[in-house]
Amino acid sequence: QIVGCDHQLGSAVKEDNCGVCNGDGSTCRLVRGQYKSQLSASKLDDTVVAIPYGSRQIRLVLKGPDHLYLETKTLQGVKSENSLSTAGSFLVENSSIDFQKFPDKEILRISGPLTADFTIKIHYAGAADSSVQFIFYQPIIHRWRETDFFPCSASCGGGYQLTSAECFDLRSNRVVADQYCHYYPENIKPKPKLQECNLDPCPASDGYKQIMPYDLYHPLPRWESTPWTACSSSCGGGIQSRSVSCVEEDIQGHISPVEEWKCMYTPKMPIVQPCNIFDCPKWLAQEWSPCTVTCGQGLRYRVVLCIDHRGMHTGGCSTKTKPHIKEECVVPTPCYKPKEKLPVEAKLPWYKQAQELEEGTAVSEEPSFIPEAWSACSVTCGVGSQMRLVKCQVLLSFSQSVADLPIDECEGPKPASQRACYSGPCSGEATEHTPEETQLWYGSLQEFDELYDWEYEGFTECSESCGGGKCKMFLCWICFPSSSVQEAVVTCLNKQTREIADETLCVSSRRPSQLLKSCSLDPCPPR
Repeated sequence: QIVGCDHQLGSAVKEDNCGVCNGDGSTCRLVRGQYKSQLSASKLDDTVVAIPYGSRQIRLVLKGPDHLYLETKTLQGVKSENSLSTAGSFLVENSSIDFQKFPDKEILRISGPLTADFTIKIHYAGAADSSVQFIFYQPIIHRWRETDFFPCSASCGGGYQLTSAECFDLRSNRVVADQYCHYYPENIKPKPKLQECNLDPCPASDGYKQIMPYDLYHPLPRWESTPWTACSSSCGGGIQSRSVSCVEEDIQGHISPVEEWKCMYTPKMPIVQPCNIFDCPKWLAQEWSPCTVTCGQGLRYRVVLCIDHRGMHTGGCSTKTKPHIKEECVVPTPCYKPKEKLPVEAKLPWYKQAQELEEGTAVSEEPSFIPEAWSACSVTCGVGSQMRLVKCQVLLSFSQSVADLPIDECEGPKPASQRACYSGPCSGEATEHTPEETQLWYGSLQEFDELYDWEYEGFTECSESCGGGKCKMFLCWICFPSSSVQEAVVTCLNKQTREIADETLCVSSRRPSQLLKSCSLDPCPPR
């Protein structure tokens, strides 16, 4: 017939994992984990795990070239060490040890309960890392223990008394600080109990004082608190505190402070709490405006606002951390800045391009057309086209941002968004250009025609040194017998700079007719 742990015949009662007969396992906790060695030139051994007094069902498995050994410490403080040099079963501090060794593995088993604190250590023996897996049941050695009732709150006439709870060390059989019991989540602190006491009438009542229900004539002590202090921070998370005390009210309604244990039948109110945990206002920078120029170096702006945790525009941001609202910007398109607004040395077909690549218009508080940079020419040789965007924009002075407007909001002529471009002669082409080609490249650019024109510039040397002669231009040429003449020199001239320009810049159809004059009118000496 079977015998249970309660030593009764026919009983099926067993010990739980904690070693308690017919227990529910609440007096111990399962501990499992893994240790991995980390080799170091200055470190020869390391601690794997500390297993306290009273632990049960201990099992460790080492995998790798290293070696396990033990250190123990009794409750009396006596220390010892066991190197586990041989495999087998043996006693260490009255605890039965079973140790197995393999070429690449070691297994340590201890049924328990341990009669001392064991520290499992590892000794590094190889170049490779090792790992140790462990599992055991650790006793909850600190447990709450209910106290006896405290003295009655009144010597007569009816009072009350409470119990409390204290943290007790099962090994040393002494009371320790509450924090040791809080370490174990399984530990639940018992609530205080309250009972009436000393209900006999006081002598002053001459024996006729009626004993009323306790909570009516003598209210229970209670927690009272002061108002919360101001938060330590206006944002970003702070703390505020208050004072909490146990008070008692007598039959006349007078309130006086009493010992805290009298209020322990209810939880004490918190004395500290977090406050203003929302984020502090921070600067929010919007996107940069376009550069104020279409070529070269300019400026760009952005709006920077102080935004609170609700996304609202507010104050309170530090001016020291405010992002800058203006910075320099560079448009990679080169700028051409010719004298007197026109290129002095510009040759066909670069003149018009140079003229239109001058520094762009800056956005102002009045709606104005703002052209962007021209695209590359659509062809690599010959005549092609270029495109660009032309926007109607205005500068918002309050926010220092640029807004796009409908085209009809801008007054005045809109700059061209397309133009012809010339990328040089194609292979095999002549470099001379007819008036029709010039007109194709430059459209109806009257200023171009007015800039370059034909002019007479002196005469050639006389064709004869004596004898004279002349031709005159009427409706047709009439030449006199003499052939001593000078021919007028016709050049293509830049009328602003008075410099000679390439003849292709002047319209060939407007070239003046040939002009001759007589010369060397003195008679030739006799031969």
